[in-house]
Amino acid sequence: MSVNSAIEIKEPLVKPKVDVETLASIDPSMLDDSYVYVHCHFNNSSDDMLIRIWRTTFLIDQQTNTRSQLLHAENISYAPQWTIIPRKGDFTFLLIFGGLPKSCLQFDLVEEIAQPGGFHIQHITRNETDVYHIDIH
Repeated sequence: MSVNSAIEIKEPLVKPKVDVETLASIDPSMLDDSYVYVHCHFNNSSDDMLIRIWRTTFLIDQQTNTRSQLLHAENISYAPQWTIIPRKGDFTFLLIFGGLPKSCLQFDLVEEIAQPGGFHIQHITRNETDVYHIDIH
């Protein structure tokens, strides 16, 4: 069986037209497609340890309580899977969240889970790059 991967386009591609009034009515903060990058550093000072991240992890704007959802995690497993951290070693993982409101000056990293041990880092000061390095204890 052979597959023909060629695609034939009969009409030229045309950008959709959007009414000017519709564009003007969109809240500018909704047009922001930025991301927030949180590099998490963990120093394991004991034997081998297990760590994971739950999809119910958010950045929460302290002023408005707006939540930015976790979109992607690198170098750490999503619950219910576990990642092994070798004993007495440094471990780093990356969390990528949706953008924070432009008005946000300070936020919390909160892992909302129905058991003890969730991450909760308070009072992270917002910066211009939205790239952060935090220590997990």
